[in-house]
Amino acid sequence: MTPGSFDAPMRRALLEAEAARAEGEIPIGAVVLDAAGTVIASAHNSRETSHDPTAHAEVLALRQAAESLGRWRLDDCTLVVTLEPCPMCAGATTMARVGRLVFGAWNDEYGAAGSRWDLVRDRRLNHQVEVISGVLADECGAMVREFLATQRGSDATEVS
Repeated sequence: MTPGSFDAPMRRALLEAEAARAEGEIPIGAVVLDAAGTVIASAHNSRETSHDPTAHAEVLALRQAAESLGRWRLDDCTLVVTLEPCPMCAGATTMARVGRLVFGAWNDEYGAAGSRWDLVRDRRLNHQVEVISGVLADECGAMVREFLATQRGSDATEVS
């Protein structure tokens, strides 16, 4: 599969990221596709509104997907997320046995799928995830950079 074949689900993840931004959350969105490519789960960051440090878009979407399928092993699924996952989300992706991870922008500060760390492909673990990066990267990265610059006063250099 080519990165371009994931434009439509990434646009859906971007809608989730917009919803996060509207709630004052860091705008990161995620969707999970089943083996046929159908969206079975979607979520956005909600740490601030839920007061839950684990309420990252990826974790919430993985929980929904597992509930939808009635199983925790998501080996035939694809996780599509607007920003490269952090170590917690990369770990959850690996532990859920997700088959493929697709993300938009690189996360140079906390990325754990190839930039800072590469947990999802670590050969010491019993499962490695296929990674496709850079899908709509400019749009995904701009959303986070703009949010951090305006809401948090950051120069947001950690997102590329």
